Amino acid sequence: MSEELPPAAPKNKVQENIASNKPPLDGISLETMVTELVENYGWERLAEKISINSFSENPSVKSSLKFLRKTDWARTKVEQLYTWRAKTGWDPRDNAK
Repeated sequence: MSEELPPAAPKNKVQENIASNKPPLDGISLETMVTELVENYGWERLAEKISINSFSENPSVKSSLKFLRKTDWARTKVEQLYTWRAKTGWDPRDNAK
């Protein structure tokens, strides 16, 4: 007799939002996205993935946020990378193990 298992619990806020039929980035600040991406990729790798000076020239969260809030195309790229990473659960640090 096999019992059906309940669906797996969401692992992060993006997955919670999707499971609740909310927009994926609902309740996630731009600062949170940048901070988590930097923690996962580092500034150098992030600058390779999204080519903007605030990620490569004297990078800081503050300067990046200032640029991203004014520049729609760059903010969209950050949002897409953050969403993709959250949906897939992929962490670049996994490759270093």
